[in-house]
Amino acid sequence: MTSPAAGSLAVHERRALADLLAELGPDAPTCCEGWTTAHLAAHLVVRDRRPDAMPGYALEMVPRLARLGGWAHRVEDAARTRRSYADLVEQVRSGAPRWSPLAWPGLEQLNVPEFAIHHEDVRRAQPGWAPRELPATVQDRLWVPATLYARRGAGRRGVVLRRSDRPGVEARIGAGARTVEGEPLELLLWAAGRRDVARVSVG
Repeated sequence: MTSPAAGSLAVHERRALADLLAELGPDAPTCCEGWTTAHLAAHLVVRDRRPDAMPGYALEMVPRLARLGGWAHRVEDAARTRRSYADLVEQVRSGAPRWSPLAWPGLEQLNVPEFAIHHEDVRRAQPGWAPRELPATVQDRLWVPATLYARRGAGRRGVVLRRSDRPGVEARIGAGARTVEGEPLELLLWAAGRRDVARVSVG
């Protein structure tokens, strides 16, 4: 993988994901339980273009409020059934329109972990996948998102994230009862719940 400029990592991951979605077609599996590539493409299009669905994604992370996240998934289902897969993939590729909050300076940085994670959701669900060798500059960009995702899911036990590619670099979250070691992309995937495919060591 070539090293994208700092501001273009999200665009790089987005386009690589769109290429892979186009190559695999609408029925390929992903690491998102119950989702095919068509489901994932619809999710990304709705995220980019339907601000009314965004609160649902946040609410579904709170167990007591998860049912309120149903609107977002109904919007996704409508997008998936009413548009062609090719159209969805092209909208994934073109990105959020200028009026979308996810295109605004600052908020667009939320796209870096989103597209890195979902790119791997598709890659790692296919037979014969192997981890990508990412430049150090890209791994550095993924380190902070990995720590932020870990804060959300560390629980009472806490966790220590430790970079395997940069000795001595770690982040302690809470009590830090567990240590999870790996490259930042792998730590990000682990923290985002992709524990079956994240190449990390847990101690």
